[in-house]
Amino acid sequence: MAEEFAEIDLGDVRLNKRARVMVEAFAAKPTANIPMACDGWTDMTAAYRFLDNDEVTWEGIMAPHWARTELRMAAHPVVLCLQDTSELDFNGQKVRGLGPLNYEARRGMYVHPTYAVTPQREPLGVCDAWMWAREAQGADGVRPGQKESTRWIEGYERVAEMAARVPSSRLVYVADREGDILALMQRAKALGTPADWLVRAKHNRCLPDGEKLWDRTCTGEPLGQIVFTMPSRHGIKERKVRQELWATSVELNAGKPGAVTVTCIIAREIDAPKGTKPVEWRLLTNRAAPSLEDVIELIDWYRARWDIEMFFNVLKNGCRVESMQLGTIEGIQRALALYMIVSWRIAHLMRLGRTCPELDANLFFSPDEIHGAYLLTNTKQPQERVPTLNEVLRLVARLGGFIGRKSDGEPGLKTIWLGLQEVRVSAATLAALREQ
Repeated sequence: MAEEFAEIDLGDVRLNKRARVMVEAFAAKPTANIPMACDGWTDMTAAYRFLDNDEVTWEGIMAPHWARTELRMAAHPVVLCLQDTSELDFNGQKVRGLGPLNYEARRGMYVHPTYAVTPQREPLGVCDAWMWAREAQGADGVRPGQKESTRWIEGYERVAEMAARVPSSRLVYVADREGDILALMQRAKALGTPADWLVRAKHNRCLPDGEKLWDRTCTGEPLGQIVFTMPSRHGIKERKVRQELWATSVELNAGKPGAVTVTCIIAREIDAPKGTKPVEWRLLTNRAAPSLEDVIELIDWYRARWDIEMFFNVLKNGCRVESMQLGTIEGIQRALALYMIVSWRIAHLMRLGRTCPELDANLFFSPDEIHGAYLLTNTKQPQERVPTLNEVLRLVARLGGFIGRKSDGEPGLKTIWLGLQEVRVSAATLAALREQ
């Protein structure tokens, strides 16, 4: 909180202080609703007054975190800027300003962040975001307002602007099928491609000679193979995946204004288990990929896109933002700004616990939190050395339901966010006992 909000400026020192108090409270109890996260009636009243204050913008709340994220980005030669849209369902709640979701009767809103991670998948933070509600369809069946596909193009433009502010890093815009928009590729080319782009192909475009894009790409022998472990997701168990790889350079919109040269990559699973749908990815990028190593690097970058899904998982299921009882969409947006920072922090802890397990736990937890984790798990705390991040994080996860058997691997996000709440309650208790 002290680092991320050091430069916050909401126009009033009292508002700045309240934002710091709230993000600390939300981080201490990520699964709790707003009244439970607050410290008593007075604190809760002040929190709701803050979220209802029209002088406070959600952009102003996130501005210091955006600045800190860019500082972290500047320390890495390559940064992946992941973009995706997630719907937030507030159906049944009386919230002013909501709009229809996938059909007119469902009410809610959309959030579209840009989530920065390293190629090693260390989360650096949220560096941009949009939040909006759809307008209702008119009698003619047409929905007024800006086309939502433009969010992806504007998203690239924002990444391009960041590229100028962090010249030490090469930024790569990464998107799923919704980002397969020719106008986006043309816009990147018009800007001089200050940031690379990598999107999953949705359209099997017809080339000038009549051949389809995906058929052209798979002509000839594959370049080689890649083997990786597909983590468990959507109820499907973790498994090994072996894919054959093809890549080719083609010109889209050839012979017309705005022609764009792209590399098309196809990664097709072979020997998939019986009854399992083979994993196949079709990717488009501005980057050349003349070698197998170049193609594998791009596939690894695309695989990192799953991290934004994990971020949404923490935001929606860990922080339970769809359960917020607020009266206006503006209030929800202000709360979401705080919760997005909390969600990043939880994901950041999990990743560092895996990739940098020997880090000093004191860099991430207070002495009372560390002591509380050992007490609650009935584990003896080492006295001759400082506990490592991984050691403490595994204790935290145990409090959230992580068993910790050899076959269980490292803790996941859910057990961490549940355990954090228990640890921070114990830390507050230890601090209160010392004051008696």
